[in-house]
Amino acid sequence: METNIVGVGVGISDRFRSVVDEKSSRIENIAPRATGLEVKVTHRAYRNGAHEDSTVELTLTGKGPVIRAEAVDGDKFTALDLAVDKLCEQVRRAKDKRVDARNHPRGAHYEKGTGEIAGIDVQPASVDVLKAVATGEVPVMTGAEDEQDYTPVVIRTKQFDAEWMSVEDAVDRMELVGHDFFLFIDARSDQPSVVYRRKGWDYGVIALDTLAQPARVAS
Repeated sequence: METNIVGVGVGISDRFRSVVDEKSSRIENIAPRATGLEVKVTHRAYRNGAHEDSTVELTLTGKGPVIRAEAVDGDKFTALDLAVDKLCEQVRRAKDKRVDARNHPRGAHYEKGTGEIAGIDVQPASVDVLKAVATGEVPVMTGAEDEQDYTPVVIRTKQFDAEWMSVEDAVDRMELVGHDFFLFIDARSDQPSVVYRRKGWDYGVIALDTLAQPARVAS
């Protein structure tokens, strides 16, 4: 696996490169199909250097989806350890999802052993019911008034307690519950936000501006 290290605002020492080589061997053991690992280290200083931190971003490429992980700490070696742990966890989750998808396929599928169609929540009508419908014993409503009230759209509502967390924690929570999005309150901005999964292992964030004035509805 080829490793590329890039420093933004910070030099890359030989010691850091040797530590990256050790960590990359760990990643390669659990992701043997990976062909490349990009390590980006960004150093930032705040308020005239009173506070500094380092962000380590890892991007794993190869056969399959691109996997990314990021961690921030005052020490770049600690940030590297945290980012590697996150990356390895995401690789394990990706493997588990592939195994689960093979063992428990979603949607309708044909069961060779029983000759039945499984994975679909539909109960076929019995022969007696079909005969009752054909003979008129079971009334069939076809009036225009019924068509006006009918809608194929079903809206289900759920309500949860608000949780304040960082964007990184929200992404981890989304992956843990196995959803494509996760609603939370951004601890940095106190804004209602949503993280969502894009193609591959890219993520996006949508936030609401709570200071915006509500739109007026014309009367």
